[in-house]
Amino acid sequence: MQAPIQQAPFARLPDGRQVHVFTLTNAAGMTVRILDLGGIIAEIHVPDREGVFADVALGFDTLDPYLGDSPYFGALIGRYGNRIAAGRFSLDGQDYTLPVNNGKNHLHGGVPGFDRVLWRSRIEGDELVLDYRSVDGEQGYPGALDATVRYSLGEDNAIVVRFSAVSDRATPVNLTQHSYFNLAAGGDILGHELMIDADNIVPIDADLIPTGQLMPVAGTPFDFRTPNPIGARIDAQDEQLRHGGGYDHCFVLNGAPGALRLAARVREPRSGRVLELFTQEPGVQFYSGNFLDGSLAGKGRSYPYRSGFCLEPQHFPDSPNQPSFPNTILRPGETYATESRFRFSSEA
Repeated sequence: MQAPIQQAPFARLPDGRQVHVFTLTNAAGMTVRILDLGGIIAEIHVPDREGVFADVALGFDTLDPYLGDSPYFGALIGRYGNRIAAGRFSLDGQDYTLPVNNGKNHLHGGVPGFDRVLWRSRIEGDELVLDYRSVDGEQGYPGALDATVRYSLGEDNAIVVRFSAVSDRATPVNLTQHSYFNLAAGGDILGHELMIDADNIVPIDADLIPTGQLMPVAGTPFDFRTPNPIGARIDAQDEQLRHGGGYDHCFVLNGAPGALRLAARVREPRSGRVLELFTQEPGVQFYSGNFLDGSLAGKGRSYPYRSGFCLEPQHFPDSPNQPSFPNTILRPGETYATESRFRFSSEA
């Protein structure tokens, strides 16, 4: 029988509000710890092929680093995951301006985005439920958005993330989960073997904004349709790799969007740990930790260059300015709903 979700105090925000940590455990002994600040997945303890457990999530054991220069470790992202060019878009004949927080562009909902807010939390059976109301005009976005995230831990060692949202005005919505993983629980991630079921990527310019086209992965360093080590081609002479400083691209997933399907699989050969991502989203942003530099540390280890990778299920970057991309506009009377699963296992 699955253990109930445990709740405990974690720390207090500068304004005195209490941040809680929730511990989810299954019968196999897998443990996940989640904060109601930003919905942050702070710890993921899973076994290797010998049954030895380790924490495979990058993060911190105290509050202050999450409030400082954290690169979205473990956090929920909104209203819009990824970049919006120049922090501008037009919707129904009206122009909107968002704060620019990533070079020339708006990134991950601004500052603060959903990653820095304290979500209302409750436990419903085996689910941790987090709610947040983003008021009309917050970070420049139109409409009051009511967002809900439901976390659960399955007996199959899958972290299930279910998003839903409604709005009283038309608004862009692209919610995602931004955990950084290292299945070896240390060192770099270049030896991790990655598969992504995608025939195309969304190519970007030097400012990391989509060109508006799709690019086939065949014959490029982005072809992960069969497993390849992340580091095998990461330093190849390739324009897209130069733009991203490595991999920092949205992969266009095969299969029908809306269907929960296997999008990516990562295996770490030394430990035998495996991560599989299942999602309903049309894309997944694969990021190879190119901006980690060793200046951050937590939970007894530092986080140097390329010591973590992200698989962020989402719609495409800059979609509000790209009419050919899948729609990201949520309108009154509609419900935004999407599910992703991060399933862990091990093999010889």
